[in-house]
Amino acid sequence: MRYIYALLFISATLFAYVDSDMDGVEDSLDRCPGTPITDLADAKGCSKQSLVDDNHYDIIVGVGMGQTNYALTPNTDTITSTLQADYYYKDFALQASTSFYDTTSKGYSDSGMNDSVIAASYMLHPSSDVGVRVGAGVILPTYNSDLNNNNTDYIASVNVSRSFGDANIFAGYSYTIINDTDVVNATDTVYYQNTNAYTVGAGYNFTPKLYANLSYFQANSIYKGVQDLKSISAYMFYSIDDNWFFNLSYSRGLSDSTSDSYGNVSLGYYF
Repeated sequence: MRYIYALLFISATLFAYVDSDMDGVEDSLDRCPGTPITDLADAKGCSKQSLVDDNHYDIIVGVGMGQTNYALTPNTDTITSTLQADYYYKDFALQASTSFYDTTSKGYSDSGMNDSVIAASYMLHPSSDVGVRVGAGVILPTYNSDLNNNNTDYIASVNVSRSFGDANIFAGYSYTIINDTDVVNATDTVYYQNTNAYTVGAGYNFTPKLYANLSYFQANSIYKGVQDLKSISAYMFYSIDDNWFFNLSYSRGLSDSTSDSYGNVSLGYYF
């Protein structure tokens, strides 16, 4: 009989043990009910370490081609190779990018690095369907020329997006402080200026993997007296799997100071 009582006691004890959040601490002793299953819990049932890593990265490589056909210059083709690396922590992002160009036209060729950019941004969420990203960065003078544009410039930006289900509209503004020195000599006269840039557009998520948008862009030239840069662009993002993705973009110039056309394809890895 004592053996039967012992078995009944053990069974009652086993069935009385309840751990609703599965953190290894019985509910009656758990001081932090509802611990996420991705967290490690202490002896009191409270989170002490999350197993979900909020740090993420991506690396993107791309190639693009631009064409210009100014009235007073021969047709010019430029092939650009791009490299970009990003770091993400929750709503914070850090970006570094650079590119290499190879330009050819009748009787002329040139190649080298474009300016490089290091920038940081933070995403604000005023509501569930509105995102505001504010950012700032430095433009490093890795582009080499004889026009005194070898100083570091600074940029600040704000971008707003509003979602409507699978669709969204967006707008952006950036201001760049140009620190280059004016050139005035017997052969060249170049005056630099700070620039304002504006973007507005609309996009749609066709599937969970495919997003595309159309946008309009306008910005001051860094050179005084030169017409504003104006273009329209089409952009597509496709997620191949949880890590790999690629982008396609095409821009058409709307002003004489802008490349007639520019297309880019890039491949990225997110981890």
